[in-house]
Formats: sequence, C-alpha cells, structure tokens
Amino acid sequence: MDVRGTVWFVVLAYAPAWLLSLPLWLTGEGLSWKWAPVALTLMMFMPAVAGLVVSRWISPSPTPLRSLGLTNPGGIKKWWHYALLGCAGPLVAMLLALVVGYLLGVYEADWTGFSGLAEQTGTTVVGEQNQVSPTGLAVTQLGWIFLLGWVHALPALGEELGWRGYLVKQLLPLGQAGAFLTTGVLWGLWHAPILLLGYNYPTVPVVVAFLMMGCFCVLVGTLLSWLRLASGSVWPAAIAHGFLNSAGTMALVFSQAGHPVDNAGVGLLGWTGWIVLALLILVLIMIGKLPVKFPVVKQGISKGVERRSRKA
Repeated sequence: MDVRGTVWFVVLAYAPAWLLSLPLWLTGEGLSWKWAPVALTLMMFMPAVAGLVVSRWISPSPTPLRSLGLTNPGGIKKWWHYALLGCAGPLVAMLLALVVGYLLGVYEADWTGFSGLAEQTGTTVVGEQNQVSPTGLAVTQLGWIFLLGWVHALPALGEELGWRGYLVKQLLPLGQAGAFLTTGVLWGLWHAPILLLGYNYPTVPVVVAFLMMGCFCVLVGTLLSWLRLASGSVWPAAIAHGFLNSAGTMALVFSQAGHPVDNAGVGLLGWTGWIVLALLILVLIMIGKLPVKFPVVKQGISKGVERRSRKA
C-alpha cells in the first residue's frame, strides 16, 4: 500500500474542504448562509483535487486519469449497464427504504394523496383557482428528482474521484472489506464541520449524528465501491451518488401532512434505510458479485504466453 500517497490524499481532501466550510461558522449563519450551497458544492470537489494531485505529483502514476477510473480500456461500452444501475438503483432503494419505514411505523406516508408534498409547497385544495392537483405536483416533483440526479452527478464526481477513484483502490491491500470500511469512516468524518452545524441530522445530538453519518457512509460507500471496482470506472459510482443525493426528496413526495420527515429514521440516511442498504450488500455477496473478482495475468510457460484467472 502506498502509505505516503494515502496520507497525503487524506490531508488534501480534508484541509481545503474544511477551510471552505469556515465561512459558515464565521458568519454565524451556518447552513442557512446564502452562499452555503456554493461552499458545499466546492467542498465536494476537494477529494477529486486531492486524488489528482497525489496521482500526478506526490505518488505519480503513468496514467493518472485511468488509475482514478476517469478513463478506462473500452470506454463507456464497458460500464454503461452499471451506469443504468447507478441511475435506477438509488431511486428504487429510496422507495424501498420509505416502505420499510412505513411498515415499522417510523414514516407517516400518504402514498396516493401526497398531502405532505401539497402542504410543503403551499398547494390548496383541488377546485380553487390556479390549483395544481397533488398527483400532478407529485409527478412533477419525481420528474425533477430524475433530472436533478444527472445534474448532481457532476459535483458527485468530485467526491467519487477521490473516495472511490483513488482511496478505495489504494486501500485494497487491506482486503475489500477493510478498504470499504476504512474509506466509509474517513468519508463520514470528512463531513465533520457541517455535521456540527446540523447537516443531514439536525434533530439528534452531535455524537449521534457522527455515528449515523459513519454508518450511512460505510453502507452506501460499499455499494458505490462495488460499482467502481466492478465496472472499472468511477462514472457509475458518480452517477449513483448524484441520484442518491437527488432521491432524498422522495420522502417529502410521499409524506403525510402534519408529519415532518426526520432523516434520522426515514430514508436511506435513517436507520430504516440502512436495512435496505445492508440487504443489497447481502444480495451482492450471495450472488457472488462481492467481493469483486479481478482478472489476474500470469506468465505462461513460454515467453509472451499469458494465462488469465479470476481473483477476488
């Protein structure tokens, strides 16, 4: 394992990102600061900058873009089906998480009336002037979720180039389980300055927020790492990350009026969603897709003759 490169990556991923979060603290406005979305978006690109700097100058790779998974042999033909999975998977997983939350009594849903969405958007009862039906409102919102998934994929690429593109591969000497766990923990702690401001888990104590973010990042990070390693490209993981960020508002679409959504228990960020994420990981293990098996090239008996085998 390249310890020097790995340590430098962590330093370069953390330090600039944490500095970018400093104005949120200095203004005293936290996440409500008007420029907070810009600062948070710029933060997402810092792991990519770290991965590129390390791969180019600190521990140089002969093909830095390929080593990070930005390019790959065969191009998009090798990973387009993983990209489709990265697009649809988070939306299906989020819907399943909401169903699990509903069955366990954590999520109060209005599956067909969309009363919570109507309440949040200020929509009045059907029949009044300039009225949009709740169903039409829900369809529009779901359409925006799908569209924004692709928009969010670009800043998500900033994170994925670092965490999955660089770090997961560097930590593979620990074993895939060790690499996924370590990357997930570091990814979760990377959010520390904004977690302290109430990011994602504003209703729970800070210590609990850190633990919950860590659990979420390890679980979802395992699935993103599988996409990255199985496809040989970082693009499917970036697309999945983008749709994961976009899918968060699905909880609002199907919520019941008068019952605010709490991320600590609802959706993929909540503990009921972790059940879905853990089951997805278990399915990959049971069907033999995890750990990922890589082709191993062995020198044959004669010069120039190679043998190929599969290795996890």
